[in-house]
Amino acid sequence: MKLFVFEHCPYCVRASMLAGYKQLEIEIEVLANDDVDSRIRMVGANMVPILQKDDGSFMGESLDIVAYLDAWDNSPLLQPARHEAAILSWLKEAGGYSAPLLHPRNVRLGLKEYNSAAAIAWYTQNKSAAMGMSFETALARSSEFIAGLNLMFSGLSFISLPSERANRLSYDDILLYPTLRNLTAVKGLEFGEHVRRYIDEVTALTKVSLFDEKAL
Repeated sequence: MKLFVFEHCPYCVRASMLAGYKQLEIEIEVLANDDVDSRIRMVGANMVPILQKDDGSFMGESLDIVAYLDAWDNSPLLQPARHEAAILSWLKEAGGYSAPLLHPRNVRLGLKEYNSAAAIAWYTQNKSAAMGMSFETALARSSEFIAGLNLMFSGLSFISLPSERANRLSYDDILLYPTLRNLTAVKGLEFGEHVRRYIDEVTALTKVSLFDEKAL
């Protein structure tokens, strides 16, 4: 099997979590951010991640891929979600801070999907429009967004650590962890002891790489 991803994409992280958690032999290929044609050719839409199955067919939609990979060996491991509504609510509120922090940093981290000036320009134009501000403005307001997000991390105290549940992951982790992982790219965030330990424990189980050493 082969998984087509962006390194910065939280939906791609969902699929990568399963590959690492279940130790599946999956080839990972990072697509150029502006290579829309390849994505449309595979699944008929501009989306990632994309899974190419052993029979050569393609699958899109991150949660569908997660479910497929979890059941692929007939030994599913993921537990059902217990806090889906609370997690989605937290992510929606946090998005007002995380988007302007992450978008301008993504193109400065040396990620493979931004392997050309055209890819960087395409992403910058689209995300600036979505945010309603330039990357320069978003970066200049970093301290404001960091302060707002720092106040929100205590709202995740309801999330248990994997070590408290026999190191079993659930769909709660599939929903929450990718955004927290991406936020390791932001220097100055104060996750707090519980959230930071959660990030590190899920990382150890899934082998997903963090951005701490590249944080800006």
